[in-house]
Amino acid sequence: MKIYAISGLGADKRVFKYLTLDHELVPVEWIKPNTKESIIEYSKRLIVEYGIGTDKNFGILGVSFGGLIATEISKLTKPRFTILISSVETRNELSGIIKLTGKSKLIELVPESLLNPPKAIARFMFGTDKKELLNSIIDDTDVSFTKWAIRELMNWKNQSQLPSLIKIGGTKDKLLPPKGDNTILIDKGGHFMIVDKAKEISNIINREIKTYYNKI
Repeated sequence: MKIYAISGLGADKRVFKYLTLDHELVPVEWIKPNTKESIIEYSKRLIVEYGIGTDKNFGILGVSFGGLIATEISKLTKPRFTILISSVETRNELSGIIKLTGKSKLIELVPESLLNPPKAIARFMFGTDKKELLNSIIDDTDVSFTKWAIRELMNWKNQSQLPSLIKIGGTKDKLLPPKGDNTILIDKGGHFMIVDKAKEISNIINREIKTYYNKI
């Protein structure tokens, strides 16, 4: 069974290489958003680009901002399960400051040059010691995509909860702190735990999928 995996903001498929899953992982690469394109329309284009939903049995996995895309894709298709890592399921789980900033439209005034933070600050916010990988990802980040993604994150409207959800959050996540009673917590997991806690996350995913399939 294929699991379509969507990385976080500014990241790419490199963050998935540390996972050891019992099913085929298909990394979904970011495509360039159209001018003023909504997250829903963007998700529809990814579905077409990767043929998501053409197989009867498949799953969706999303990390950080990729979790928002995974949620929108799951609402448009019928995955057997959705996995969210270091992410949120609904707008209610976003912090007040994120929602307030979105309403203020301040992101539109921020120059793209300021959206690529100093690497030391990025490592602190992501809570990781894997500085070489994180630095490499930051260097390859498309800041115009970053600006689009931040705007869509701040203004995300989703209120729908997903069926068959596997939601994993880290207790030390500074960017998207875990919320909701349905979150499986990773002790001392930061926002980059998809890499730093890959073995623990892999074990949880494999266990939850197996448990789910044993019920049907």
